Amino acid sequence: MIIEVFQDTVCPWCRIGKKHLFEAISQWQGEPVQIHYRTYQLDPHTPKSGQPFWETMAANKGGRAAVEQMVQHAARAGEAAGIPFDFAKVTSWPNTLASHTVIKCAPEEVATKAVDALYKAYFEDGKDIGDTEVLVAIAEELGMNGEEVRKAIESDAKQEEIAEDIAYARELQITGVPFFVIDNKLALSGAHPPENFLKAFQQALETNE
Repeated sequence: MIIEVFQDTVCPWCRIGKKHLFEAISQWQGEPVQIHYRTYQLDPHTPKSGQPFWETMAANKGGRAAVEQMVQHAARAGEAAGIPFDFAKVTSWPNTLASHTVIKCAPEEVATKAVDALYKAYFEDGKDIGDTEVLVAIAEELGMNGEEVRKAIESDAKQEEIAEDIAYARELQITGVPFFVIDNKLALSGAHPPENFLKAFQQALETNE
């Protein structure tokens, strides 16, 4: 069973949805599951140098008070899922293209660790995951070749793969993430609880029979 995960690296609900997905996988008794990460950018027009988090979000989401309410909601949901968020440390709103490049550079067996490391760096450590040096350091901690990752970021080497993902998302009419496609048959939008994923796995399996 192949599960395609459309996500962005600055999306708290993507982090929560992914945690729920993996909880469901750990309980799943059916056929093996293979995860394929797909790029989605919440704001592809963000400058490569990034923007300040709070000011940018306030301008786009109806003011500082509205943003504080949003992040508190996400933090509470994260706490319920066993994931810490420290929005007080988050200062940057990066263009996520470079961080998606790291995921594309990661070998299949490292991709999930790369996604987790990027989420942790951004949401817990307050690091700018649009910064090449930050990303190279994350890649090296995962045992990846830092210089190869640096070259890929600086040369946009994964741009074609990323563009294919974004075109596919457009084809599926995805307007928000997380979004999960299960065996090219079923789709789930949002950070569903584990039981919903399990129901979808079973439904996909029955469709195969």
